[in-house]
Amino acid sequence: MIEAANRLQTIEEYYFSRKLREVRLLEANGKPIINLGIGSPDLQPPQSVITALNNSLTDAQANQYQSYQGLPELREAIVSFYRDQFQVYLSPTTEVLPLMGSKEGIMHISMAFLNPGDQVLIPNPGYPTYASVTNLVGAEPVFYDLSEAISWLPDIEKLEEQDLSKVKIMWINYPHMPTGAVATEAFFTRLVAFAKRHHILIVNDNPYGFILNDIPLSILSIPGAKDVCLELNSLSKTFNMSGWRVGMVLGKSDYINHVLKVKSNMDSGMFYGIQKGAIEALKCSKLWYVSLNNVYEERRKLIWKLADSLNCTYDRNASGLFVWAKIPPFLKSEEFIDLLLKEHEIFIAPGTIFGGQGEGYVRFSLCASTDIIEEAIARI
Repeated sequence: MIEAANRLQTIEEYYFSRKLREVRLLEANGKPIINLGIGSPDLQPPQSVITALNNSLTDAQANQYQSYQGLPELREAIVSFYRDQFQVYLSPTTEVLPLMGSKEGIMHISMAFLNPGDQVLIPNPGYPTYASVTNLVGAEPVFYDLSEAISWLPDIEKLEEQDLSKVKIMWINYPHMPTGAVATEAFFTRLVAFAKRHHILIVNDNPYGFILNDIPLSILSIPGAKDVCLELNSLSKTFNMSGWRVGMVLGKSDYINHVLKVKSNMDSGMFYGIQKGAIEALKCSKLWYVSLNNVYEERRKLIWKLADSLNCTYDRNASGLFVWAKIPPFLKSEEFIDLLLKEHEIFIAPGTIFGGQGEGYVRFSLCASTDIIEEAIARI
């Protein structure tokens, strides 16, 4: 028996990978499970995206290896999108790099900047991949607590009381998953100043900026941010293209070149047709965002009703693809979701999979039709 690498001892199988096996087993045994746990958009991409992808399949270069940096017109479309939506001005040749989803960017950035022993500031609660990738590359996760009391934003003053001499990267994620908290321009300005004082690379993971959020904001819009910041973004949520894996990393050319050095050794370029579809997605008019959010607004009202029926509380001003809700005080998060699964055949995510600060909370997904959510309410 060949032993696995030691690095695998630092991580566990992803929670949803394990839990969904249980859900599928229940379904196989005839249980009609309602899945409100996963943030995988069930809506269709824009028709123009599907048309562009289909039409591209007969292009002469469709089956060939593609550039590690993506099609020039895709980089131009990303730059135009950031200019129009965020008032951020970037070079399409040096300051943007298309990715096969922003999740791979977490690994690429970590491999490009972290050495064994470097420390990484990671939000708690936050996306579990930040910590697992940090462990895989031999760096040290240092968790910083977010809480409802401070609007789920990092406490910069508290961070500065710590020894930050070994910290190389700080992960942030606004609009925040799982809580839906939104950062302000003033907060980003303070964070950029913090990063400059301590020579820390801030990486903002920003895939939820257009979901039920009135004021999309990029950290790169802050003066001087390019010196100490990168931003990840994705077409998965905004354009319902999650399975097609299109993301991007943006920032200073030197940083992008470091990431490209890693990426170019790990894949052979994004499929041509997906790139052509992505170009069309990035050209969508405001009508696309309005229609998308009208659907999610209707669903969110029903999820609020479901949360009310479960005696949960939540912030009506939160954004994003989920409702983050506080459960009654006499139950733990995993006890609560297991009880819901057993008694009502409804699956939601426990807050604890996002860190210890998620204890006492659960996460409802908006990625289900109104009929399905209404059925969930009826079961309660």
